[in-house]
Amino acid sequence: EVRERHYDIVVVDAPASGHIVGQLAAPQAIQDLVQVGTVRDQTGWMIDILSDPAQTGAVIVATPEEMPVNETLELSGRLHAETKVDLAAVVVNRVLPELFGRGEEKVFRALRDEAASAALAAAVDGPVAPLLDGAELAVKMRRTRAEHLGELRAGLPKGVELLYVPELFQRTHGVRATRQIADALSAELGY
Repeated sequence: EVRERHYDIVVVDAPASGHIVGQLAAPQAIQDLVQVGTVRDQTGWMIDILSDPAQTGAVIVATPEEMPVNETLELSGRLHAETKVDLAAVVVNRVLPELFGRGEEKVFRALRDEAASAALAAAVDGPVAPLLDGAELAVKMRRTRAEHLGELRAGLPKGVELLYVPELFQRTHGVRATRQIADALSAELGY
């Protein structure tokens, strides 16, 4: 499709990171083996397309967690070392917003005081510990994910763009969620 220019953009949803490098490197490996003929010609134009950053760029999608970040950094290194495909960007999915600042954290700690908790529980006519636990969990998750984002940013080659997609706090993902993700990516890209 790229060669025949039927479309402005062709997006290929690739297999898991363990398989994609071999597939992207295959045309070069075949060309190294086959010296003449149609197969060599076909792999030649494939290599031209894959190695031209104006035409082809890999986009890795990850989440801001330890294993996906490590896999992304490994894949980035392998793409560079084993293929001629440019790493165009990394999309980081499920990025948490900063819900609470340090001021709110101090308030949450103060509300853990027995007298404050009792007064608050009486005011809302129910237990407040689960709410405070949830707030603390949100802060911990945000900080942990921010650390992983820092590791990702530091480990990627200079110039590779990080695009953030926010966590969608909903149970199902349909057209509405797709639009929210498209809007988030559009904003990240400056459109």
